[in-house]
Amino acid sequence: QVQLVESGGGLVQPGGSLRLSCAASGFTLDYYAIAWFRQAPGKEREGVACISNSDDSTYLEDFVKGRFAISSDNAKKTVYLQMSALKVEDTAVYYCAAELFRSCLLGGDYEYWGQGTQVTVSS
Repeated sequence: QVQLVESGGGLVQPGGSLRLSCAASGFTLDYYAIAWFRQAPGKEREGVACISNSDDSTYLEDFVKGRFAISSDNAKKTVYLQMSALKVEDTAVYYCAAELFRSCLLGGDYEYWGQGTQVTVSS
């Protein structure tokens, strides 16, 4: 059974850091792209970052470049989103998603989704 489980969310002050984890089970990360999305209250879901073992591509949205980093530990079947210099506007539920044979340089739907983890940035 394919499953993605996010963890690492929480409450942090502006300027602080968090590391989110996306643990995969039921499949290996080989040939998969794993992407992070977020959805703030009253807003549409938006992509944040992506890493692909299909073509070794990575992608970060402009609004997180220089602050967030994405990495993958294939042996642990886990993808990380290191978030630094957090802003109030980063507050959202963060989801990871997986798609087979996907490049991060291409858009499209993702087949597998986790349940999300809440990130709240507040003083």
